[in-house]
Amino acid sequence: MDFNLLWIILGAVAFIALLVLSISFYCFYRIFYSDRKRQKHEEYPLPPEDVYRPYHERMIEWIKQMRATPHQEVEIKSFDGLTLRGKYFEYAPNAPIELMLHGYRGECERDLAAGVVRAFEYGKSVLMFDHRASGKSDGKVITFGVNESRDCMAWIDYILKNINPDAKIILSGVSMGASTVMICASKQLPKNVVGVIADCGFTSAKDIIQKVMKDMGFPPKIFYPFAKLGAKLFGKFDVDEFSAIESMKDCRLPILFIHGDQDYYVPFDMSRENYEACSNKQKKLVFIEGAGHGLAYPENPKAYVDALKEFIDPLLKEQL
Repeated sequence: MDFNLLWIILGAVAFIALLVLSISFYCFYRIFYSDRKRQKHEEYPLPPEDVYRPYHERMIEWIKQMRATPHQEVEIKSFDGLTLRGKYFEYAPNAPIELMLHGYRGECERDLAAGVVRAFEYGKSVLMFDHRASGKSDGKVITFGVNESRDCMAWIDYILKNINPDAKIILSGVSMGASTVMICASKQLPKNVVGVIADCGFTSAKDIIQKVMKDMGFPPKIFYPFAKLGAKLFGKFDVDEFSAIESMKDCRLPILFIHGDQDYYVPFDMSRENYEACSNKQKKLVFIEGAGHGLAYPENPKAYVDALKEFIDPLLKEQL
């Protein structure tokens, strides 16, 4: 073989490999990597998007109420050695405990302060925590529910070993947190876990990433494989290992789906798809009219709490 041709072929292969790695790293950095050193640290962490601005004053009040509520700082070690930090708010010593999970690039104080206020209003204790790579917890990589579901399982274990071995637990999540608790609902869980609240969860990481790519003008079918490769090479996880909609096919728990019908980030049809895929006969789908992403409770607190009382409270009366 001509050596010049060989060098041309090797050069082309090297260029293609470098291009693939570069695009994969860019996708990894944009989608999965969390660089919190660049984030602004405001007195009250608020979502900046325009859809949330009308609710900012109420969100600040909820954060103030949450901070003023007596609580315990808690932490655990994840399966891969990260320190995960959270807060435990006790309504009463033997009250049911709602284990709350926040959304993508959120933190528990920002996303779940209203949840603490809401839970106390209907007699529930709360344990909420910052996901890996979020808030005060360790880590640099967000995994769209893959490793977060393992962390959720560890927090369930923490509750039973350190708070109350007889506690009745409700898994509750918003957005990515909702998809995470749906993944958990297909696993072997202690009988203490009696039900799930999935608020505006997506069907799968692939579906929501491709949807956002399309919104940004990137052809999703071309770029998603680079995102998957980036997660594998640089994040050390398989983004398609678990998904909410596949987990729903083997759902072991009663589940309440809640979604705003004006959610343009995670389309409300995703909750409909998750509901239809759910194999558990104890399920309910509630749409909140006029609510954007993660805004079902702020938009209509009464409808939200009424749905919880109707669906969740009967589960808490059943014997373990």
